[in-house]
Amino acid sequence: MKNVTAAVARERNAPLILEQLRLDEIRDNEVRVRMVASGICHADAFVRDGIYPTPLPAVLGHEGSGIVEEVGRAVSRVRPGDHVVLSVAYCTQCSECLAGNMAYCENLFAEDFGGRRGDGSTSLSTRDGSAVSSHFFGQSAFSTYANVVESSVVPVSASAPLEIFAPLGCGMQTGAGAVLNELRPQVGSSFAVSGAGAVGLAAIMAARLTGCTAVIAVDVHDSRLELAQEVGATHTINGKDTDVPAELMRITAGRGANYILDTTGLPTVLAPLVRAQSVRGTLALVGSAPSGTEVPFEIGDSLVKGWTFKTIIQGSSVPQLFIPRMADLWAQGRFPFDKLIKHYEFADINAAFADSSSGATVKPVIVF
Repeated sequence: MKNVTAAVARERNAPLILEQLRLDEIRDNEVRVRMVASGICHADAFVRDGIYPTPLPAVLGHEGSGIVEEVGRAVSRVRPGDHVVLSVAYCTQCSECLAGNMAYCENLFAEDFGGRRGDGSTSLSTRDGSAVSSHFFGQSAFSTYANVVESSVVPVSASAPLEIFAPLGCGMQTGAGAVLNELRPQVGSSFAVSGAGAVGLAAIMAARLTGCTAVIAVDVHDSRLELAQEVGATHTINGKDTDVPAELMRITAGRGANYILDTTGLPTVLAPLVRAQSVRGTLALVGSAPSGTEVPFEIGDSLVKGWTFKTIIQGSSVPQLFIPRMADLWAQGRFPFDKLIKHYEFADINAAFADSSSGATVKPVIVF
């Protein structure tokens, strides 16, 4: 057992509480990581607020980075002293994992939201022995140390700035991967993203890498639209007081956008975007929404467009391949995601959540 300090979600819609917990011994397929930093993502807030089903109390956090302290007997990817970024967990055994589609693991909810190992145990407990849900996305990174499944571990260079690289594990991967791995826009095409948060801005940076000549950011915060222009948007739309589909059609000279990515998951935002699709265009969703959320689409006049709607998880990425590629692009100055980050002390984690919710900070990162 190891004593750790962790931010615990004990009640729905309530602040996290810093507590002293016990971390058990690693299993054969696990890596003990001393955490250096962890990004805060909307999925953390979704679980804290009961929208996703991870049992509380729980230690959340799924954009961790740190240094390996110990490895299990079956671990071959890393060794003590290695610097790592932590990402989504996957089972490695289902048909999708075996086909290289780890983002669509058939056991995704059990691996990432179950709060337990496969045998039902949890790595975290209180001093009186009460269980605390662990292994959120295979890691539970809001803790000074974590026992992490090997499938969540991505080794990076020893010179890598871990306090900057932490968000690569989810938010940056989701936005950039949706563009580079799944949509793959053609050179000269038009791309729009609804929601210029961390995921949307990562998508904008990626769209510029592909050679899109119109890269359009839609948001209701002027500060985020200004940042979108700084990292690659050619046009911006404030959706608070604008007919977004009409403005998209104007920007694209009446042809409609070839690719539209929605990061909001809000039906009132997503549904109208169909009107701004080009012929054979693609509308994709990466934004999380509560179970049961439905969106009505017009299918009469739009039938002749031959358009596509798709959902994308984790940027359709294999983290062990895609995260190092994003790191290389950052080192070359072509993926400046560090402009989105603001660092917070661990004790200020609830302030970081509040700033993320209000839009004051695009990507909060906790530094331990």
